[in-house]
This record gives sequence, C-alpha cells and structure tokens, in this order.
Amino acid sequence: MNTANQKIKVLVVDDSAFMRKVISDMLSNDEDIVVVGTAKNGKDGIEKAQLLKPQIITLDVEMPVMDGITALEQLLKLDPAPKVIMLSSLTNNGGEATIRALEAGAIDFVPKPTSSIIHFKIDDIRQDLIQKIKSAATSNTLCLTNYCAAPIKSKTQSTERIPLQSNVKFIIAIGTSTGGPRALQEVIPFLPADIPAAVLIVQHMPPGFTKSLAMRLDGLSEINVKEAEDGDILKPGWAYLAPGDFHMSVSKTSADYQIALNQEKPMTGHRPSVNYTMNSVADCGHKRLIAVMMTGMGSDGSIGISRIKTGGGKTIAQNEATCVVYGMPKAAVTAGAIDKIVPLNEIAKEIIKFTGV
Repeated sequence: MNTANQKIKVLVVDDSAFMRKVISDMLSNDEDIVVVGTAKNGKDGIEKAQLLKPQIITLDVEMPVMDGITALEQLLKLDPAPKVIMLSSLTNNGGEATIRALEAGAIDFVPKPTSSIIHFKIDDIRQDLIQKIKSAATSNTLCLTNYCAAPIKSKTQSTERIPLQSNVKFIIAIGTSTGGPRALQEVIPFLPADIPAAVLIVQHMPPGFTKSLAMRLDGLSEINVKEAEDGDILKPGWAYLAPGDFHMSVSKTSADYQIALNQEKPMTGHRPSVNYTMNSVADCGHKRLIAVMMTGMGSDGSIGISRIKTGGGKTIAQNEATCVVYGMPKAAVTAGAIDKIVPLNEIAKEIIKFTGV
C-alpha cells in the first residue's frame, strides 16, 4: 500500500455537492489515490489548486461562476500545472465542449452520469475514472505544448469535396486513445484533398462524443471527415470515425469497400476496438494498406497492425516523445509490426509519401 506522500493527489471540482461526494468517495477507496480537496466551481478550483497543488484535477465542464473550459486554461498556466480530466455530460453541447477541452490541454475525459440519483450506478464510471487518473499520473503532457495549431481550411461544413479519383487506391487505418483527439488534429488536417485513400479512424471514446470529434476534424481538414454509418461505401478523400460503442469493419462488396458497424463483445477491452478494425482491413482483400498507431494506453491494435504488416501493408507508429501515453505504439513496436517510428508532426508526411501524392 502506498503512503500518503506516494499517493496520487486529486482535486475534485464540480458544482454538484452530490457529485463531489460520489467522486471523492469512489477515489478515496483506491489505495493509490488521495482526494486532497473539493471545489464547487472553476474559480474555487483554481484557488484550491494553487493551495493544495494536486497532481490531477477532475473538472466538470458546465459550472456557474466559472465554467470548466475557462478554468482549464488558467489551471494549465500554473507551475507546476496539474493534469486535468474532464467530466462531461452526454449532450451535444457537452460533446462539443469536451472536444474544446481536449484541444485546450485536458488529458482525457469521463462521461458524467445524467441519470437520476435513484438510478445512478457508481460502477459506470469508477473503473474508467480510476484507470484514467493512474494513467494521467505517469503520462507525458510536455508534448501537448509542442502541438502546432492545425490550419483552418476554407471548406465549410456544408461543402463536400468531389474526389478527383473514383476508386480507393489505398485504405488507411488509424488507431488511437488517450491524447488522440488532439493528436488527430496534427494528422488529418494535413492530408491533401486529392489523397487517393479512404481513412478509417478508431478513437477510444464512449457514445455521444465521436460525432463532435468528427465534425471538428471535418471543419479543420481538406478531406471530408464523418462519423461512420453502417453501409458507408469507402471513397477517396474521406475519413470515417468509428462511433462510440460500435466496432467498425470494412469488407469488399462487388467493386466497392463497405463499412459495417456492430456491437459484438468488446475486443482488448474496447468497443470500438482498433484490433477489430485493423483485422478487417487486413482481411478485406485490398492490396495497398497503411496502418498508423498513435498515442494511447494499453495494447489495442498491436495484433491488427501486425497482420497488416505481414500482409505487405506499410505501418507507422508515433514516437514516445510526442505521445501523451506511449502504450499502444509501444505494443506495436514491441510486436515488430512497425516500419517507421516518427514524431506526431511527421505522420501525415509519411502517409503522403506512402500514397505517392
């Protein structure tokens, strides 16, 4: 058992007294975590953070006096800066706010229960939150300050680019988790409009948030980005993001390649699973495959990307220095499944080089 000095110090910031109590109790029951205090809004949270110097802050997005995103920006200016995990409601506004928070430097998020107190099940978020706190405690957040701002493209949400090619010459599969929403902004917006490839993205996220992420990436990118739908036909210049809580696979149908979604049991503890998608890509019969493993905890994807490499596909991994968590890329590298290990800002260049654009 860790001593008090060795435990991960957490500050809980939430405008609901009930949620402050619930979160504090669930965290205090873990032998590696100590809750050093609670705060009722963003302003209170900043003052408590300066006084208590927590390593991790759980921060509600929607609060009076000062909301979570405004507080986040100020918290990250502290020295030392705490690592922040957002608690986000499962609403459209909550999804958009969560993506903004991750862009601003939050390391991760956990969906905030919206059911009544009577039906509230603490186990719905306990395991997820504790795992993310422990992962955050050892994560590399220095890399977050090195991100370049993704270029804002001229494409509007209502404009769909008509691809110059009619066939998909390459299928690109990308897997990511912790740190992924922000890292994807260093890759997808830098792919050219005329790339002769369809991109499949698996980002570990619960339902209700992937649509907001897809819309954000679409607004930043020359290619079109959407949350995948069952039956989508792959088109060049398009990226398809697996919806939260759904596996995504691709298979050949006559002259096309088609996406299928399902809710089969989780694979490697995840749904969507990177392994699930990459296994299907390896089996779909397409001869020109590219697979990319990016920041994230765990080892999801190492089996699928190994199969893509064995089948002759090109494989890329994000290097340790630019990963928030070097779990998934490390597992793929250890498995001998990677051709090129590059910094985050060079992944798009490698993809472009492989596709010959």
